[in-house]
Amino acid sequence: MKYLILIKSNPEWAAAFASFTPEQQAEGMAVYTKLFTDLQESGELVDAEQLAGPETVRRVSLGEHGPVASDGPFAETKELLGGYYLVDVESFDRAVEIAARMPEAAQGMVEIHPILAQMAAADASVA
Repeated sequence: MKYLILIKSNPEWAAAFASFTPEQQAEGMAVYTKLFTDLQESGELVDAEQLAGPETVRRVSLGEHGPVASDGPFAETKELLGGYYLVDVESFDRAVEIAARMPEAAQGMVEIHPILAQMAAADASVA
């Protein structure tokens, strides 16, 4: 079954990370590199990416003349979406094991979203 694992952050943690030395930042990122490699080797990784900061986010709405993409103003946020892993694993428990390896899990900043099977079936029928 596929799961989307969302990695969240917050402005304070992001600012703290930015203040780390390059060596400290590399050490922190090594956790993700190891997880990425382990999931690739096990065949469980579908995709994973770090996301750009919230200042790059655009909202899309339908205007009188078609779609309109606009930036903020966004309400002050306490959580930021920092990245994701899309995994294909045997069970929810395995998805929990993977999510628990992320440093953000210590602060409860990791979410697991099951991917609905009917959407995957619809995608397969289009291909």
